[in-house]
Amino acid sequence: DLSKGSKAFRIVSGFDVMFTACELGVFDLLLESEQPLSSDAIADRLGTSASGMERLLDACVGLKLLGVEMKTFYRNTELSNLYLTKSSPKSQYHNLMYYSKTVYLCWHYLTDAVRDGKNQYERAFGVSSKDLFGALYRSEEEMIKFMYGLNAIWSVCGRDVIAAFDLSPFTVIYDLGGCAGGLAQECISLYPNSTVTIYDLPKVVQVAKERFVPPEEHRITFHEGDFFKDPIPEADLYILARILHDWADDKCMQLLAKIHKACKAGGGVLLVETLLNEDKTGPLDAQLFSLMMLVHTEGKERTPTEYSKLLTAAGFREIQVKKTGKLYDAILGRK
Repeated sequence: DLSKGSKAFRIVSGFDVMFTACELGVFDLLLESEQPLSSDAIADRLGTSASGMERLLDACVGLKLLGVEMKTFYRNTELSNLYLTKSSPKSQYHNLMYYSKTVYLCWHYLTDAVRDGKNQYERAFGVSSKDLFGALYRSEEEMIKFMYGLNAIWSVCGRDVIAAFDLSPFTVIYDLGGCAGGLAQECISLYPNSTVTIYDLPKVVQVAKERFVPPEEHRITFHEGDFFKDPIPEADLYILARILHDWADDKCMQLLAKIHKACKAGGGVLLVETLLNEDKTGPLDAQLFSLMMLVHTEGKERTPTEYSKLLTAAGFREIQVKKTGKLYDAILGRK
């Protein structure tokens, strides 16, 4: 009926409003001003049209991203201060910009992805996706956006997945595909006796060293390589956070078997993924992420049983599943 259509319109338009307000710097300006500002003042300082800015601000009020005083002066809400300003420790600004400029462009070709069963980098960006991360990191700028976005996610969800199990017995940890180090930082914060090595592609490691992990942080080290092609060193625990959902079952099996061989006896592997219900009726986040994997990667989201079967086939035992109640869940398998 029309009410359902209206709701769908609000959801899609709401994201576009939020993306635009973030990109223009509305929330950052209001935070810096330390007082409510009129739409004319905001438009003037951000270099936009007065009429366009007024409509954008009113839509942000409707979405509860801004508050309004005396009908003409706008201020941030607690939510926008926490998640939409660049300076907040839990800022999702970079993640939202990555979705706006990259993810949404691939989503435009969802119909083609469903027809083809393949990701859509070629249609969206004109680049081959034979090398998945070659397409994903098709420029340094794009790679850095992805790295900032991933760290933004771990600033909100990282502690929950690292605390899902007691990882204190594992002191030598490898974070495979650890990217900018957001999850590694959470790990050493919660388990100060552990060291974490971020194993990632050479160009990712170089940027992580330069921009994200301070050199004085000796508990985080780096290993350059492609873990599908290059050796994986021995460790107590391997973290695979948002890794297996990028790949089809055969590549997941290949990687897990390689990890099992390298893993110390009594060690383990921690999977961090968005889990589907066993009957795949939800949760909605996982269903939508699985579609996103279709347009972006070679993989999909899976159920706990599907991940457990992959781990068991690779040789892991004592598999435990923990739902965090947040966006990402955790699965621990032991050797």
